[in-house]
Amino acid sequence: MKIAVVGAGAVGSFFGGMLARAGESVIFIGRKEHADALNRDGLTIESAKFPAQVAVQASTSLDAVAGAELVLVCVKTLDLEKIAADLAPILSKDTIVVCMQNGVDHAERFEAVSGCRAIPSVVYVAAAMSAPGRVRHNGRGDLVIGAATHDVPKPTELNRVAEVFNRAEVPCRISANIEAELWVKLIMNCAYNAQSALTQANYGSIIANPHTRAILIDTVYECIAVARALGIVLPGPDPVDAALELGHTMAQQLSSTAQDIARGKLTEIDSLNGYVVRRGAEAGVPTPINRTLHALIKLREQVPKTLEQPRK
Repeated sequence: MKIAVVGAGAVGSFFGGMLARAGESVIFIGRKEHADALNRDGLTIESAKFPAQVAVQASTSLDAVAGAELVLVCVKTLDLEKIAADLAPILSKDTIVVCMQNGVDHAERFEAVSGCRAIPSVVYVAAAMSAPGRVRHNGRGDLVIGAATHDVPKPTELNRVAEVFNRAEVPCRISANIEAELWVKLIMNCAYNAQSALTQANYGSIIANPHTRAILIDTVYECIAVARALGIVLPGPDPVDAALELGHTMAQQLSSTAQDIARGKLTEIDSLNGYVVRRGAEAGVPTPINRTLHALIKLREQVPKTLEQPRK
């Protein structure tokens, strides 16, 4: 199966690397420095569970996607519409597209711009780029996929995607209620991402401190209230318990938002806490904590690096 990974950051490099490690034909499309390192030295997966050095191909051009049977779209949510427009003339009607962004509405947004059907996914992985050509895996590494409520993909497409990942030792589950699964992941992101970014603290530190732990719990309750008002039936376990458990199992993890802030990049906060604020306003549900976290991250994105230097 020819597979293209569009957006070879931490998520794309890890999942694409696992597929290549299992023998699939994978090409990565990413930044020049990373692509050059991949073509020269292959991809290094730094993991306690499955360290690997995998020979792969990479390109900086989206033209390399042509002919791919499966396309993993792993760009940040900020770049989704542009990538969708650029991919539209390259994708065929038989290409299977899987959107692997944070947030809830990524597949719908991709479809609206590209005109191509996309499968939404819920991504659970703790990973970070340690250097060009190297991805560090810190925990988990599994997927949930399904049919969006407005879409009826061929069952064989979902099965093919699940099978190719499962063969690569990446657990991939097909859900009959993908919207609820997306909301569960959204709630986890809203609980941790902004606090981790504002403090540059890991998940374990956030739940260990009584003040930030209380903010986390209240954030989750707000998200639950919005979901219920929208008619979303969340699967178990209890989201608060799940959020606290995540802090224990991924105690050393910095959020992707924290990583973006540390690199001076714009974040995906509009698709996380900002999304809850917008949907809450539509449903008449107040979201003061999510609104505050969203506003603080938006301000933090604008802080010039010169103001971060310590005074002498």
